[in-house]
Parts: sequence; structure tokens; C-alpha cells
Amino acid sequence: MKRTLLILITVTIIGPAAMAQTRKRSTATKPKSTATAATQKSGEVRTAGATRVAEQIKYLTRFIYLLGGATSNIAAVDESVKRNQTSPEVAAQNQQAKERVRGNITGFREALDKLEIDFRGTPELQPYYIKLAGVAAGAATAEQQAGSSQFDAAGRSLLNVVNRLTDVLLAMR
Repeated sequence: MKRTLLILITVTIIGPAAMAQTRKRSTATKPKSTATAATQKSGEVRTAGATRVAEQIKYLTRFIYLLGGATSNIAAVDESVKRNQTSPEVAAQNQQAKERVRGNITGFREALDKLEIDFRGTPELQPYYIKLAGVAAGAATAEQQAGSSQFDAAGRSLLNVVNRLTDVLLAMR
């Protein structure tokens, strides 16, 4: 009986402990598969592309907001120049303001050209290039309109560019 009781106690204590030790626990992490790494890289590239599009939207909207005030000031000074009610200094400042606006629009066109080229040349961003194609042409239209002193029309063309960029951003989410 002692012997049976001793065997029973031993089996009761050692049995579960022996069963629990059948699996080894490992703390080492499994290496990432190449598919997971490629998906992560693709996501990072897409996020970077979306960030660049969002930055262009921010810059353009701020510029368009400021352009509205500048356009009304330029038009008022132009009207004063036509009536010979403005000094030559004010007319020269007005001309400089026009050149700054034209220069800024040219800068936007160049940045949008680069953005289109980058989207076309990056495999992860190529699906979104279709929606992005043409934004630089819209900025070029605004550049031509500003060159003709049609600043209001240039602002409207830039609004169309912002709309296209927003469509690209929505497609990328």
C-alpha cells in the first residue's frame, strides 16, 4: 500500500510536469518573408508618394488663397495706371508683384512635372499615375494665363490642379 501510494504521488506530481515539457518555447523571432518585406516597402513608397501629393495640395491651396488678394491688388493698381493716377514706383512694384506670381506658378509647374515623372518611374506608384497625369499641364496652363496677366483665370486653373491632386490622394488611401 505504501508503494502504491508512493507511485500514485510520484505520477501525480511528475506526470503533468513531464507532459508540459514536451514543447520547447523559442524566443527567437522568425525571419520575415520576402513577400512581407516587399509589401512593407510598397506601403512605405505609397505613403511617401501620398505625402508628396498632400504637400503639393497644401502649398497650392495656400498660394491660391494669397493669389486672390494679390490679384485684386494687381487689378486695382493696373486700373490706376490706366487712368494715370499712380506713381511710377507703384507701377514698378505692381510689375514686380506680377513677376513674383508668375515665378511661383512656374515653380509649381516644375514641381508637378517632377511629381509626375517620379510617379511614372516608380513601379509602386504607377497605378496612381493615370489620375496624376495632366496636373503639370494644368499648371502650365495657369503659367500661360499668368503670363498674359490673367491671374484670376490662372487661379482657377490651379484649383483644377488641386482637385486632380485630391483625387489622386483619395485613390491612394
